[in-house]
Parts: sequence; structure tokens; C-alpha cells
Amino acid sequence: MPRPWRAALAALTVAMTVLVPAGEAGAAAQSFRNPVNPSADPSLIHHDGSYYVATTRGDRIGIWRSPSLATLLAAPEQVVWRDSDPTRNRQMWAPAFRHVGSRWYLYYTASDGVDANHRMYVLESAGDDPMGPYTFKARIADFGEYAIDGEPITHNGQSYFLWSGPGRGLGGPAQLYIARMSNPWTVTGGRVAIPADGGCTEVREGPTPLHRNGRTFLTYSTCDTGKPDYQLWMKSIADGADPMVAANWKQHPGPVFSRNDATGVWGPGHHSFFRSPDGTEDWIAYHGKNTGTYTYDFRTTRVQRFSWNADGTPSFGRPLAAGATQQLPSGDPGAATSVINDFDAQVTYAGTWQSGSGCGNQCFWSDDHWSGQAGATATVTFTGSRVALLSVRDRGNGIAAVSIDGGPEQRVDYYSGIRVGEQLNYLSPVLPRGQHTLRVRVTGERNPASGSTVISMDRIEVF
Repeated sequence: MPRPWRAALAALTVAMTVLVPAGEAGAAAQSFRNPVNPSADPSLIHHDGSYYVATTRGDRIGIWRSPSLATLLAAPEQVVWRDSDPTRNRQMWAPAFRHVGSRWYLYYTASDGVDANHRMYVLESAGDDPMGPYTFKARIADFGEYAIDGEPITHNGQSYFLWSGPGRGLGGPAQLYIARMSNPWTVTGGRVAIPADGGCTEVREGPTPLHRNGRTFLTYSTCDTGKPDYQLWMKSIADGADPMVAANWKQHPGPVFSRNDATGVWGPGHHSFFRSPDGTEDWIAYHGKNTGTYTYDFRTTRVQRFSWNADGTPSFGRPLAAGATQQLPSGDPGAATSVINDFDAQVTYAGTWQSGSGCGNQCFWSDDHWSGQAGATATVTFTGSRVALLSVRDRGNGIAAVSIDGGPEQRVDYYSGIRVGEQLNYLSPVLPRGQHTLRVRVTGERNPASGSTVISMDRIEVF
């Protein structure tokens, strides 16, 4: 059945964000959609034909690898580090890659389970492979107090370490610091505080360098990462100037990347930069949420291309909707991926289902199907080797039973204490390449915290 309002919405989305049209039945092999990883605080690089991303995992350091951004979400996590030392094996946050010579270094934050005891550490690879193996190298930039989100930069040929620590008179991680490095795991001499604006007093964290046009741009996150107003601000310093002199850092006014209520993206921040495989394009990787509620949950990794202003400063634009179809980075080989919407012909429904556009920007193409009737089913026919289900979770959602090709069912709980959209609810095991059927059955069950048994069908990614 034709849906003129959906066609108009699709055309408007393309016009506003300069995206690749996906079509009703699927997207081209040279396109992708966010998220590319279900975790937060991404450090994403492209190296020797593959993308690598490391994110916050809490009790470990994990890395995902894929030859294309289009398949990064379906890549398996490889755990490269766990620690038996109880002083540093909990609350492990924000790993960051650094390549020096023939070794890789991973900088991260960890504690003994008490937030105030966070300090920074570095791992070293055994060889020239971002996947490791890694060994513990050192504690770094330890000035006897709270320290997180450290990352090296190179300026005027000298390496420096930048991190976030307590702000004088403010409390909490509200100040950026810099110190010289003598090697990838050692800070020498004293530190210098770099005052940084941010539109709030909570944090100045995740300092990340970007060099271009005779300047080093230092982008950093401000405001509490659980808030919808978590955002990026920026300082910069000219080539030749001493970064250990705080006054040499120019403050750029206002946020450079912030919430986009129109596309349903809140709290964008804690980011990294990477170049396209052919080196011609600049991209930002960051985490964002599909909910404006104050929460640290549901932060997922997204990427998008950015450009440069006439004055030589970066132009990051606005965060794109999670389901916006984007052209892959130049030189990315692509993959035989596609997307299916809940209204497409590949999805058939049995039992009582409702549909509509009431979920707005928390749904793919602003519509979904839902049912709370026990025994109701949605069956998806797809051709590929893996499939993912992304849809709304809410306080009134129940438990689904998901099966592939008539095999054993896996229970999936769609409940959440807050409403969040386009959440990764299910990722199938790797399947033989070919045609398959996925069935979602409404069980009529719910966990005790939920108010009903509703299951949502929205976006289906096929790999």
C-alpha cells in the first residue's frame, strides 16, 4: 500500500542531511547506519585495511575489528586485557589507541570500584597489531589525585599527555591538564592546567586532538555524560606556540557539537577522529543516546563525516539520526548489507499488531509495529549471514522469543525503566550465507518491573 507521508519524510531527511537514499526494501552496499557499536567512549581508527574500535566495558578492555564500517556492529568483541590487580580492575573506562613505532599503546582509566580512586594506565602491544596481545606497561600521569580520559598529543614534534582531573575549587573532574612525555608511558616534569569553557560546571573531559591548517584543535566533552546536554567544546593552539603555557590556548566560543532534538540524538560526546581509508575524508566517532532522560545507559557509538570552515576550523555539523543512511567513508570496500523497515514486504505479521508514527524520532523512519498479544508473531525473510533487531525499549515492554529458521528460541527482554529508541535488542549468531527466516513471538510474559507485555518491531539490519 502506498504511504505518501513516508515518502515525503524520507525526501525531507535526505535533503536535510545529504544522505544516501536507502529505499523501502534496503540500502546499497556502499552505505551504513548508526550505531556501529553498542558501547560508549569510542576510540576508533582505520589501520592496514581494517577499522578498530575500543569502548568502555567496565571490567575489561575489548576491541572490535571489521574491514568495513557497514559490518562493525556485527563484529565480535576480542577481549585484550583483564587485570587481576584489585586496585585497577574495575570501572575501566575510555580506552584510547596510540601507534608509536612498531607498538600500539592503549591508554585507559580504572579504579578499585571507588570513583574517586580513578587513575590512568597504559598497555603495550607485543607487536604491530592493534588487537595485541597486550601487557600492562605503566601507571601514567599520577599526581596523587583523580585522573581520567588521558590521551597523548604531538605538538611541535614533542609528545604531551592530556587528561581530566579535579578543578580547583569546583570539585569533580572539571579541569584539563597537560604534561610533557619522555616516552609513550612516562610523563616528566610538572603539569599545567588548561582552563576550558563548557556551558556548565560538571566536567571537562575526554580531551582529543585534531591537527590541521597550522593549528592543533583540542576538542573536549562538557557537562555530565548522563545528561542530554553532554556536548563538545573546543580550544586550539597555533603551531610553534608552547602548549605548556595555558594562555597560548585559544578558547572557541560555544559548543561545536551538541544535542539534536529534531533527529532524536542527545548527549553526543566523548569522541575520537579518524580518516577515511583513502585519506581524503575526516570522520568523528562519538557516543550518543536516543533518549533525553538523564541516564548513563544506552550510550552507543556513532560516526559521521565532518568538514572544514573557511577560517580553517572544523565544522562538525549536527548529530544525524541513528537510522540515517550515510555513504561509507571513501575507500571503504563496503559490504553486502541491507536494512528492512517494519512496514516492508519482507516482514509478515500474525495475530493482533498495531502500527503508527507515534514514536517519532525514536523509531526508524518514524514508525513501528507493536503487539502485546501472547502468540502474535512477526516473521522476517532475509538473505545474508547475520541479522540484528533494533527497536524501542520501554517500561511497558515485555519478553519476546526470537528464533532463526525454526530453531531454538532465545528470550529477549524489551523492558527498560526509561523509553529509548533504536536500541540493539538482538544480534543473531553467524549463519550460513543464504536465505533465512527470523521469527519474533510475543510470549505474553514480562519481568516484574514492566507494566505490560508489548514487543516492538522497527528496524532490521541484515549483514
